[in-house]
Amino acid sequence: MKTLEELKAVRDKMMGEVALRTSDSASSKYERHVLVCGGTGCTSSGSTQIIDALASEIESKGLKDKVQIVKTGCFGLCALGPIMIVYPEGTFYSRVEVEHITRIVDEHFIGGNPVKEYLYDETVDGDNIKALDDTAFYKNQQRVALRNCGVINPECIDEYIGRHGYEALGKVLTTMSQDDVIQTILDSGLRGRGGGGFPTGMKWKLAKNLVPDADMKYVCCNADEGDPGAFMDRSVLEGDPHVVLEAMTIAGYAIGAKQGYIYVRAEYPIAVERLEIAIKQAREAGMLGQNIFGTDFSFDIDLRLGAGAFVCGEETALMTSIEGNRGEPRPRPPFPAEKGLYNKPTILNNVETYANIPQIILNGVEWFTSMGTEKSKGTKVFALGGKINNTGLVEVPMGTTLRTVIEEIGGGIPNGKKFKAAQTGGPSGGCIPAEHFDVPIDYDNLIAIGSMMGSGGLIVMDEDNCMVDIAKFFLEFTVDESCGKCTPCRVGTKRMYEILDKITKGKGTLEDIDKLEELCYHIKTNSLCGLGQTAPNPVLSTLKFFRDEYIAHVVDKKCPAGVCKDLLHFEIIKDQCIGCGLCAKQCPASAIERTDYIAPGKKLAAMAIDTDKCVKCGACIDSCKFKAIIKK
Repeated sequence: MKTLEELKAVRDKMMGEVALRTSDSASSKYERHVLVCGGTGCTSSGSTQIIDALASEIESKGLKDKVQIVKTGCFGLCALGPIMIVYPEGTFYSRVEVEHITRIVDEHFIGGNPVKEYLYDETVDGDNIKALDDTAFYKNQQRVALRNCGVINPECIDEYIGRHGYEALGKVLTTMSQDDVIQTILDSGLRGRGGGGFPTGMKWKLAKNLVPDADMKYVCCNADEGDPGAFMDRSVLEGDPHVVLEAMTIAGYAIGAKQGYIYVRAEYPIAVERLEIAIKQAREAGMLGQNIFGTDFSFDIDLRLGAGAFVCGEETALMTSIEGNRGEPRPRPPFPAEKGLYNKPTILNNVETYANIPQIILNGVEWFTSMGTEKSKGTKVFALGGKINNTGLVEVPMGTTLRTVIEEIGGGIPNGKKFKAAQTGGPSGGCIPAEHFDVPIDYDNLIAIGSMMGSGGLIVMDEDNCMVDIAKFFLEFTVDESCGKCTPCRVGTKRMYEILDKITKGKGTLEDIDKLEELCYHIKTNSLCGLGQTAPNPVLSTLKFFRDEYIAHVVDKKCPAGVCKDLLHFEIIKDQCIGCGLCAKQCPASAIERTDYIAPGKKLAAMAIDTDKCVKCGACIDSCKFKAIIKK
């Protein structure tokens, strides 16, 4: 495809096929499209076997010319995988098993009657089947970065083009100047989705203008998300890799770069494979390489695999790693826009930031700024996990409240438990307590309450979570991931972890809490890079909102949530124990013995726990059917 007209010809050819998946009025050579999630979550649950069984059954029933199987990226509702959606009906099959396939093909594809017991229960309303957009999980979402995930085959460039792919690049190269592109991104208010929220257009403008006579410039993509529980960027790469290639090429044109690098963690094998396929296809189609769209602009992209170091999410450490050196941060200034990769002007954005760029170019600034809040425009993708019914990937307009995300989209807390806190921003973020349940989620609001947006991990916690233990968990992660270059981070975070460990073992003092807080501010002020500067955030936010739990651990020597093992005490209520002995059989430490006491109305002597032998594993509580064992 050397011209924009050739690109549009491919788009027109494919448009009917991909449109069938979003509109029942679209035309297609197939009667049905069966979309099966091929993201990491569903693949781990067996979606590959589902696809194989489906292909075999369709062929054996003579339906190969009528039914197309499409392996897509993530649909979002990961809790229900493997997922299969059948269009044009839009029927949503959840937790699909190989044994279900024959019946679905016979009754639905041939008979025309969806198998209701295999459908997502929220889509079934008596005899009617509701559209996905009417379910609680999807109706409050607005997909921009995720618009193609779960819709197209990510390994087919023509399907991406059928959804207006690479048209933004064509528009930029044929109708816009470099300054036009940068001004558009500036006017859109798009802020970096990787954590800091720096204005994307400003970053591009600096890279273009600071060193105007630079002989080489670079465009980098941070696909090395390392936050525990975060999988937003991975899902975009698995479901829509071409959007990142297109956006990076647009960025290359805007700043005058000719080379791009995607730094992706090697632990994302599906994302890496689909990126490799996408880059090869883009080169063959003329979307990467020399004289793109017949212009004098040339640009190419290569992959660099990260080894899983969390610090390489920091921009200067990432660039150092691409250069082939140990991934350690560099002092700033100079900033990458002036001296970045190989000491040349460089821009670095993360996957989600790039995923917004083509839509802003195609739909305009007013469209993008109509979403979100005054200072945080557009949408944000969150990986929703923890104590939540609907774990998965969600994209909502900036300013959506935490309550909407957790109670409506997330389906609330399992087992009737109460919401306690939500952790945003991973090890760099903080905990949002129940008192801020109605806070609109945007960059400034989260910072104001001691948290941060981060890349988009959102971990939900209930009343059974100990907030001191949560802070300790994130500090342990940071200690392991610190590169060790600067003393405040290398030594300071270790000292913080030791104090937290002391407190959770019931050996802490009130002076330790004061010392912990003092260390937090010292490390924030003096660390070299963002990893160290934000490492104290989980501790500071839990101290601010849950200080009473710290005091309980220190003064009362109790863990209110019953999590910290050294502060736990297991006890059998003798009058409730029927003496069945099942708890003793399950105890790995042989810490449970029979007593001489027989409770009124019982036939066997009650059991008792030897606290000196007890390892506090909880196996006894899990095995007792009569709730005769309590945890204090």
